[in-house]
Amino acid sequence: MELAHSLLLNEEALAQITEAKRPVFIFEWLRFLDKVLVAANKVDVKEKQKKLVEQLTGLISSAPGPPTRKLLAKNLATLYSIGDTFTVFQTLDKCNEIIKSKDDSPAYLPTKLAAVACVGAFYEKMGRMLGSSFPDTINNMLKALKSAESQGRSEILLSLQKVLNGLGGAAASCHRDIYKSARSLLTDRSMAVRCAVAKCLLELQNEAVFMWTTELENVATLCFKALEGSNYGVRVAVSKLLGTVMATALIPKQAAVMRQNVKRATLEEVLELMATGFLRGGSGFLKSGGEMLKGGGSVSREVRVGVTQAYVVFVTTLGGQWLERNFSTFLSHVLDLVGHPRATQTHVEAVYSRRCVSFMLRSTLGGLLGEKAQMAAGKDICLALSKQMSAVEAVVNDTSSENKAGASDVSATQHVMVCALKELGSLVQSLSATASPLIQEPSVGLLETVSSVLLHPSMAARLAAAWCLRCVAVALPYQLTPLLERCAERINNLKSSPEAVSGYSFAMAALLGGVYQCPLGIPQSKGKLVMSIAEDLLRTAAQNSRLSLQRTQAGWLLLGALMTLGPSLVRYHLPKMLLLWRNVFPRSQKEMEAEKARGDSFTWQVTLEGRAGALCAMRSFVAHCPELLTEDVIRRLMTPIECAMTMMSHVPSIIKVHGSHLKASAAMVRLRLYDILALLPPKTYEGSFNALLRELVTEFTLTDNSANTTTSLLRSLCHYDDSVLMGSWLQETDHKSIEDQLQPNSASGSGALEHDPSSIYLRVPVGEAMPGPLPLGVSVIDASVALFGVVFPHVSFKHRLQMLEHFAECIKQAKGVRQQAVQLNIFTAVLSALKGLAENKSTLGPEEVRKSALALVMGALDNPNPILRCAAGEALGRMAQVVGEATFIARMAQYSFDKLKSARDVVSRTGHSLALGCLHRYVGGIGSGQHLKTSVSILLALAQDGTSHEVQTWALHSLALIVDSSGPMYRGYVEPTLSLVLSLLLTVPPSHTEVHQCLGRCLGALITTVGPELQGNGATISTIRSSCLVGCAIMQDHSDSLVQAAAISCLQQLHMFAPRHVNLSSLVPCLCMHLCSSHLLLRRAAVACLRQLAQREAAEVCEYAMSLDSTHINLNITETGLEGVLFGMLDRETDRKLCHDIHDTLGHMLSSLAVDKLSHWLKLCKDVLAATTEAGGSGAVVPVDVGKEDDDSEKQDEIDDDIMFTSLGEDTNSKLSVAPRWVTRVFAADCLCRIILLCENTDKKHFNLAAARLAKAKNPKDDLLVLHLSDLIRMAFMAATDNSNQLRMAGLQALEDIIKKFASVPEPEFPGHVILEQYQANVGAALRPAFSPDTPSDITAKACQVCSTWIGSGVVSDLNDLRRVHNLLVSSLDKVQAGKGSCSQLYSESATTMEKLAVLKAWAEVYVVAMKIKKEAESRPVKEVKGGDEEEEEEEAGADVLPPDSLILLVQPELPSLSRLWLAVLRDYALLTLPAEFSSQLPPDGGAFYTPETIDTARVHYRSSWAPVLHAVALWLSSTGFREGEEEAPAVPTKGPGAAVYTQANPVAQSLEDLVKDRMHLMLGVSIEFLCFPRPEEPIEHVMSCLQALFTLLNSPCARTHISNDQLLGVELLNVLHRLLLTRDPPEVQLQVTAVVQETISVAQEYRRRQESRPGEESGGDESAFTQGEGGETGELLPGKSLVFAAMELLVFILVRHLPQLNTRVNDSPSHLPLRPRPRLPEQSSSLVAHTVSILAELPSLCSPQGSITILPTVLFLITGVLKETAVKTPDNSVPLTVTAALQGIKTIITSPLTRCEKTHTQWTGLVRSSLASVIEYSQPDESRPNMDEVSMLTATTLFLLSGSSEVIGVTVLQQGCMELYRNALNSPDPWVQARCYQLLLSVFQHSSRALSTPYIHALAPLMVEKLKGAERSRPGTATELQAIQEGIRVLENLVCMGEEQNRVQLLALLVPTLVSYLLDDHAFSSAPPASRGLHEFALQNLMRIGPLYPAAFKTVIGAAPELKIRLESAIRANQASSKAKAAALLAQPAVQATPTIKLKTSFF
Repeated sequence: MELAHSLLLNEEALAQITEAKRPVFIFEWLRFLDKVLVAANKVDVKEKQKKLVEQLTGLISSAPGPPTRKLLAKNLATLYSIGDTFTVFQTLDKCNEIIKSKDDSPAYLPTKLAAVACVGAFYEKMGRMLGSSFPDTINNMLKALKSAESQGRSEILLSLQKVLNGLGGAAASCHRDIYKSARSLLTDRSMAVRCAVAKCLLELQNEAVFMWTTELENVATLCFKALEGSNYGVRVAVSKLLGTVMATALIPKQAAVMRQNVKRATLEEVLELMATGFLRGGSGFLKSGGEMLKGGGSVSREVRVGVTQAYVVFVTTLGGQWLERNFSTFLSHVLDLVGHPRATQTHVEAVYSRRCVSFMLRSTLGGLLGEKAQMAAGKDICLALSKQMSAVEAVVNDTSSENKAGASDVSATQHVMVCALKELGSLVQSLSATASPLIQEPSVGLLETVSSVLLHPSMAARLAAAWCLRCVAVALPYQLTPLLERCAERINNLKSSPEAVSGYSFAMAALLGGVYQCPLGIPQSKGKLVMSIAEDLLRTAAQNSRLSLQRTQAGWLLLGALMTLGPSLVRYHLPKMLLLWRNVFPRSQKEMEAEKARGDSFTWQVTLEGRAGALCAMRSFVAHCPELLTEDVIRRLMTPIECAMTMMSHVPSIIKVHGSHLKASAAMVRLRLYDILALLPPKTYEGSFNALLRELVTEFTLTDNSANTTTSLLRSLCHYDDSVLMGSWLQETDHKSIEDQLQPNSASGSGALEHDPSSIYLRVPVGEAMPGPLPLGVSVIDASVALFGVVFPHVSFKHRLQMLEHFAECIKQAKGVRQQAVQLNIFTAVLSALKGLAENKSTLGPEEVRKSALALVMGALDNPNPILRCAAGEALGRMAQVVGEATFIARMAQYSFDKLKSARDVVSRTGHSLALGCLHRYVGGIGSGQHLKTSVSILLALAQDGTSHEVQTWALHSLALIVDSSGPMYRGYVEPTLSLVLSLLLTVPPSHTEVHQCLGRCLGALITTVGPELQGNGATISTIRSSCLVGCAIMQDHSDSLVQAAAISCLQQLHMFAPRHVNLSSLVPCLCMHLCSSHLLLRRAAVACLRQLAQREAAEVCEYAMSLDSTHINLNITETGLEGVLFGMLDRETDRKLCHDIHDTLGHMLSSLAVDKLSHWLKLCKDVLAATTEAGGSGAVVPVDVGKEDDDSEKQDEIDDDIMFTSLGEDTNSKLSVAPRWVTRVFAADCLCRIILLCENTDKKHFNLAAARLAKAKNPKDDLLVLHLSDLIRMAFMAATDNSNQLRMAGLQALEDIIKKFASVPEPEFPGHVILEQYQANVGAALRPAFSPDTPSDITAKACQVCSTWIGSGVVSDLNDLRRVHNLLVSSLDKVQAGKGSCSQLYSESATTMEKLAVLKAWAEVYVVAMKIKKEAESRPVKEVKGGDEEEEEEEAGADVLPPDSLILLVQPELPSLSRLWLAVLRDYALLTLPAEFSSQLPPDGGAFYTPETIDTARVHYRSSWAPVLHAVALWLSSTGFREGEEEAPAVPTKGPGAAVYTQANPVAQSLEDLVKDRMHLMLGVSIEFLCFPRPEEPIEHVMSCLQALFTLLNSPCARTHISNDQLLGVELLNVLHRLLLTRDPPEVQLQVTAVVQETISVAQEYRRRQESRPGEESGGDESAFTQGEGGETGELLPGKSLVFAAMELLVFILVRHLPQLNTRVNDSPSHLPLRPRPRLPEQSSSLVAHTVSILAELPSLCSPQGSITILPTVLFLITGVLKETAVKTPDNSVPLTVTAALQGIKTIITSPLTRCEKTHTQWTGLVRSSLASVIEYSQPDESRPNMDEVSMLTATTLFLLSGSSEVIGVTVLQQGCMELYRNALNSPDPWVQARCYQLLLSVFQHSSRALSTPYIHALAPLMVEKLKGAERSRPGTATELQAIQEGIRVLENLVCMGEEQNRVQLLALLVPTLVSYLLDDHAFSSAPPASRGLHEFALQNLMRIGPLYPAAFKTVIGAAPELKIRLESAIRANQASSKAKAAALLAQPAVQATPTIKLKTSFF
């Protein structure tokens, strides 16, 4: 392949390769040439042009295949347009010669076609440059057109299209000729030719004015004819032609009009013309005159569907603005179509016409108009409805004249009504909450108008109106309850009107069915209301025969709808329901016989309808309340169901007696029966299998049914991948809803509500706008087939055999069309049964059953009907799967092999090749491995059968299935398959699109098989890869969109396995072009591929997308990039999968690009969000200048927040695209939150204004989020104040995120302020609307959350500003206190619960913050005056800085009521968290904030809000000392919340003690229950709140006494906390836990002290045991009872988690032997460990002496271990927290009073000695711990020495160890260590017990003196060294002082000479370094101080050594001579120096 990459064709290489590979080589060369010509240097091209032209023209006559000829023509044209053009005419003549040639042989055809293609390409590229040669060329081609076969015809037409395109208006002289020739071909029998003509004429009409003036009618008639018998492709092409021509006729193109004087058509004329097609089809206008008058002859469905598409094209071409202006005309025209008698001749036709009209309206209204225009359209529809309705009422009320015409009018209006209402419903639903202005506008009266239709005489119209109301309620949930109430009221008032009963019951059922889409639900009482109405209707049904039928139907319909509300509501009505069901059926056989004898035809009709209704309600119950289906309930349901089954057998005789009009009702009963049985477990009705199966089989074999009705399920039971064979990919187009009508099975696409009213309350299937149940006849068969599949696996083998034989018999007996119908139904049933078997994992049965099944299936593989063949193949595969035996599979495969080898007819070849594919698909590669070779060879051979493209399609499809299922086993066949795929792609004509689609499937499967190997570089892999790429390139160039989609998915696969080899620079622009394709599947494929690419290479994708040349497509990508285009698509697309992929793609792009291109993405989101609809509340438009906001921030504060930019001014130039719809805006708001999160994770600079400004100044390209804060706030504001509820939620969420992230960002220009302060008005304005009374609860709840975040964030420093937001919370609190049932409810009780809890949670959060601020303020020292410098800057600052407790002032007034409500919340929550078995103990009428019916939904709301409430209550209780609340408890309003709780215990009688107890139990219970098992999804904040609450509680004295009275409480708490630590990792949780533990321990310590302080009182036996502490006499600590044990467990866990080295097991285990030196503990961990150590040291004080001996070894081991592990040198010599704690702990333990206890003294002494020994051992220098901190270890040793008595410490071994340590330290090279050592020695020497200090003085003093003497020689160089010497001298001085009088001279004789030796003479002093000078000065002062202290001794020493005296005197002189200032300095100095300069942070001594 590489050899093909050269400018000239490499002819030697071509000659060397095999014949088969040459076409590929040539194609690859042409591909290369196509890329290179455009980029190459013109000079190079011109040099080689001659040779190139020769090579290329030579290829024309080498019979190139379709893709090759296309490329060849393109390259030739490009070559001429780049190079010289002088030989172009020769080439053109040469092509014309070939076209003229008379050779018609098939071999010559490709050459002719190549010449045609070249001509087209020349003209397209060069157009008028080719001068006047065009008439000859065109005539030549038109001549050839007459004699060409179909492939030639379509190729010539496409070429003509290109010629016309290239020449434009210049070819006017030939336009007529082309039109005449093409006209006749529009009805060609080849569909490809029809498509080509349509494309050619579409090009022609651009310039040929006559087409849309004089010839307009003819063109229309031609198009109608072309649509007859058309396929999907033709319909799309022709409708595009027709629609465009009509649009041009109405609004002509400017250029054409300029040239000629044109008479424009009027809108009426154009629409009239289109209507003829819709109503009369393609039959001429004159010919069918006679028929027309008779009204016979219906339109062919293809024409109607085609014309429908043309209408849409027509409107789309004219554009949204035109539609907006002319909507009412268009609407009335379209509605007239469906009201026309010709469109509604039969019911099915009427439904089809309705579908078409609905499609027209939805496609135009839904896509082209923005939200404002849609509202206007809604008004027009309302007007049309009321007009129709008034006409109907006139006819209905006009009883006088027998008005026949009027009655037919009324029946015609029903279809108009249905269309209008359906569109109105869809419109409102798509607008969602944005539609509220439309609903509320009184002039429109939308709800009144729609409700009036509920009284229409026709059921279809009533149902449509009900459906429309359901849409309104789902869009605007606040309408749901009022609408239900209104309907209930009307149904009660108009009981006597059959229409009213029926219509209003429909409406109520529809509304109930919509509740599941409204998360806020409806009040419980409404369910009861519906129940009573339904009961009443059923009860009164028999009273009035005129109403019996309607009342019965209505009653059961309402009950069925009631069931959809789910188990929580139905539970209450179940007993009544079971009774109603039982009573509607006869109880016994006798009653049934009696019934048969009694009834007449009317009563039977009512009875059957009633029973069908009852069964329907039952089905609804089983489907929607599965939780209530206990065995008992099923048993009680089975009684009526069994009755119904028995009744079925009697019905035929009843129909015989009473007439066939009962047939429909009987069928309805059967349908309902099958439906409910399919939902119940088959075991429950095993006994009735025989009778039931007889019914089912009769049903679908059409035994009693003369019509040839077929089931609609076959397609869904066949495999989705087989769609290419059955054409069901039409389901995946934009035209799905109308194309359904053209599917071959019965009644396809004729779904309508009136076929089954119960569907009005069922859930709508995904992707449908409205439920469309099929006609009854089809539905019954569908239900029977589905039930057969359920029952079959449970039937005995004998019965299975009988049924299969019966099926064969039925097929044999039926003939012709009927046989096809029976066979289809039977096959669907068999497939359904096999699927059931596979799902149940059961087998088909013994040999005879298999044989019979096999015979049935094999027979159908040769059926001429392709759908049946598909089904048979599928059944065969399923059978192989169910039987699963190799021999059986082999037999089936062999049979197909033999058939394929012998058979020559298309039918059996296709059927059996599919059979092979299905076998492999269901048995998988392993099971069918041995047949692989044969299957592949046969299918490869069939795929080359060029005579029948059908055989090729089926064979290739099967081959793809085999490749897919064989996986790696197929690897050996990849090369031959691939070369076949390539050669077919190069030769099969493009018109056979199915073959190309299957080739695409094969290619995709092959790529998957080779998989990641594709990255390799071996020769074979390179060939495979380049073949795949060539294949993809061919398919990308195909004209069919499905083939292009296949190419994209192949490239997507390739990109997954070998990303480097897929060229994104060409792929991405191609994908972007497809984004605006008119084919859904292509758009889907393009977006799916972009989604994958964006995951890895988002930046590249965006870059390549920008390079797209968008001149020839309507895609404006350059402005906003690909992201902008995708955002735009979200407004147009309705397909769920597509939108989901767009969201994902944008998400991936956002994650990788948003932070770098911040302003771009924020602008995108802002542009989308700024497109708010100006209708509605936000009317006042305040234009805000974006550029000015920095300077105006002060002014902004003054504007009242109501008029803060309520909405931005509209753009003046309204673009053609619609303004973003609310769904897109919600997505944009979500994107905003994601951007904030992404910035947070990338760089903290995004949230620091000063740093951001610096970065921006350094690098202007730097883009940081904080610089866009005003935009963020504005976007959140726009979203939060929108009409759409979803958008408001998203906006509030964004606002909360912004506040959280930016609250602490300081404002650099105003120190002490934060940047969010300037936006407080905006925040207030954004929150206010959410608290208005009509706001839905979920939004108010969210807004409360934002309020508390805002108040608690500390942004606002002025009380008055805070009040704005605070008042919102106060107003909501009033609402909460109003109690239950005080206001009229719109939503369910759980919505109220949600709102109230949100308010209380928000208050709790604010209170917690307020208390925190207050506490901080109290703990801060009072500052009298601020620093002076601040004062000058801002005098007035003092005024609006909050006094520290101001926030508490806001909460204080509400506290009394708040605390009550909070406690009520906690009580509710505590009850709701009880396990299910305690449910009987719950209060029967619910809690303070929930009702018993909504208990399940309420739990969720409580779960999200209890934690802050708990924390708040804890704070409140501890601040009031539990004393508040008891006196005002009685004053609780009895209605109010908490009433239920308070009335139980008489509050007056409750003593304070009990109150404390109750509250403590509540608080601890809630906390411990939660901490025992916090769900993983619980936010960490809840855990923290809970722990903080516990901590707060333990701080209050009342709670402390309560807890200390029950030790087990503490133990339980500690156990629970231990468990929490095991599951939750964050350090803040662990710190909080240790705080709680510390409190718990201190509570116990207090209790113990209290007990000790009153020894005499109540010394009961166990009391005294406790007084002496845990462990008693024995020292045993019981796990589970001992607080100390629980604490130890928890603390050890923390220590070992953070210092694993402490765990001896870890150290001993072989894997840990080489323990590396640990890094330092992080800050949080070290504070944790320190905390833990200090708690550990407190534990022994809780024990008895014996007990303490039990735990001391562990405690000491851990503390010394911590010391050892964490005593590490730090660069700044600071002492780590953990070391400080460990030292403190050692001191606490050694000095504890337990030392004085006699019994344990010896053990105690031993332990302390061991610890000291450990410390000494740890202190030895050790190479494994090079950076050990000797100072800390010395300090520890000194602690032992100072705190322990000499008898403990005075053991010789230990003494020597200690001395050794001090010696090492004194000799240490580090002066800091020396200095600390001197300090510590000083404290040892000064110890009160001389026995302890003397040995140390003796041992260490000599060494010290020696060290200090040495300083004379090596004078100190640094401050630290100087300090060491100073400390040493201090020790010596102290020794002198301690010495007795008689020894003082000797001691001074050591000290004085040393000091004197430090003095310098004058000369040396001036040049000495500072440290050395310091030493001199220090020595001099000390000498001058010592002299006077000991005068006599001093004299003696000085006198003994004269040289000392001389030195000293000279120094003193020099000193006095120095300046006054110096002297003053010296005087000041000794005072400073006297205190040691190093202080321990904590004084241990």
